Amino acid sequence: MDMKAVDRSTLKDINEVIIDISQPCEDRIRSYVEQIGNPYCYIDHGIVVGISFSDTHISLHDRLKAYAMSLGTT
Repeated sequence: MDMKAVDRSTLKDINEVIIDISQPCEDRIRSYVEQIGNPYCYIDHGIVVGISFSDTHISLHDRLKAYAMSLGTT
């Protein structure tokens, strides 16, 4: 996704999403997706955020652990 080519006017602001935490998880997820529209591209505090996933065997846990180690916080 080319973030420079994204039409900001079509994106939702994540700060306007309201989740009722008293609802079951499935309903909260459904509500989030209905409100945000595209959960992979939205606005947060005026910044366009794009989420994507790499085709790799390395888990998010492993990446975060490596990042924390690089900061010397393990």
